Amino acid sequence: MELDPRRLRVLRAVAMRGGVVDAAKVLHLTPSAVSQHLAQLEREVGQPLVDRSRRRAGLTPAGRLLAARAERIERELAEARRELSELTGRSAGPVTVAAFSSAVCHLLVPALAALARTHPELAPRVVEAEGPDALRELRTGGLDLLVVEYDGDDPDPHEQWPDLASAAVADDEYRVVTPADWSPPPHSVRDLAERPWVTAPPGTACGRALARISAQYAFTPRHAHTALEFPTSLALVRAGLGAAVVPTLALTDAPPETVALPMVPVAGHRRIAAVWPASPPARSPGPRPWSRPSAGRPGTWGSHLRRDGVWGREGRGFRKGARGRPGQLRVPPARSAQQRS
Repeated sequence: MELDPRRLRVLRAVAMRGGVVDAAKVLHLTPSAVSQHLAQLEREVGQPLVDRSRRRAGLTPAGRLLAARAERIERELAEARRELSELTGRSAGPVTVAAFSSAVCHLLVPALAALARTHPELAPRVVEAEGPDALRELRTGGLDLLVVEYDGDDPDPHEQWPDLASAAVADDEYRVVTPADWSPPPHSVRDLAERPWVTAPPGTACGRALARISAQYAFTPRHAHTALEFPTSLALVRAGLGAAVVPTLALTDAPPETVALPMVPVAGHRRIAAVWPASPPARSPGPRPWSRPSAGRPGTWGSHLRRDGVWGREGRGFRKGARGRPGQLRVPPARSAQQRS
C-alpha cells in the first residue's frame, strides 16, 4: 500500500478544520480538489476515511487513525525543516501573522521593515484579528503566529492554552489619562474620585484595571461613558468627558496636548505575547516558510518583535527587559500632568 504524504496532509487538514470547505481554505485548494484527494486516498487504503452521511464531513475510525499518523509525520517533517533552516540560516516563503489593532500599527509594521532587510525571502501576510476566532484560525492552520494580549494577573498563555507555545514580547502598563484642560488638574487618584470616567465593560482588561484602582483607593468611579475600543476612550477623554484607563501602547497616536497623564500609580499591566501551535498546523505542501521558535528562543518573527526599534528605540517608549524577560512600554516624562500644570 502506497500512501501519498500530500494526501495525508489533506486528510489532516479536514480533521483539524472540521470539514472539506474549511480545509480547502487553509490548503489554498478548491473544495473539489480536496474531495478528489480524499477519494484517491480512500482508494489507496481500500476503505472509507470520510463519513459523508452528515452535513459536515467527519472522519471514520480509519480516517481518525490515519489523521493522527499524519499529525506525527507532519511534526517530524516540521522539525526537520526547522533544523535545516537553522543550518542554512535562511527562512523563506509565506507566513501569516495576526494581531490586535494597536499591535499591528506599532509592533508588526516596524517588524515588517526589519524582516524585509534581514529575511528578504519571507513573504509575510498580516491579518488584523483577535479573540476566539483568531485562536481557532491559529489552531487549525489559518495562521502561523498570533500576537495576543492578556491581563498581567491572568495565567500565561501556555497555562491557558496547553496546545500552544508562547513567548512574551512586552509588558504594557495601564495608565490613567485625563482631559488636558481639566481645571484644576488632578494630581492623585483621590482627585479623580468625584470626576466622570470613560469605563470599559466589566470583565475586560481595562475594566479590571479600573476596579483595582477604585478598590485600592476606596472610591466608586462615576461611570459616565462606556467604550470598547481605545481610540473611542481617548476621543471621549480629549473631549473633556471623563478620565479613562488605557494601556501605554494606545497613547502612541494621542497628541500630547490633548490628554494628560496625572502622576498616579499605574494600574497593573497587560502582557503582549506571541503564540504559535505547539505542533505544526495544516498547511499547503511545501517547505516551512519561517523559523518557528524553539524552547527559550523567539524564532524569526519573535526576534524582531522583541528587538530595539519595534516600539521605538530604548528611551523612546520601550525599555528592554533582562535576558529571557519581556521589555516594558513606558510613557515619556514630558507627558505627565504635573509638567502641564
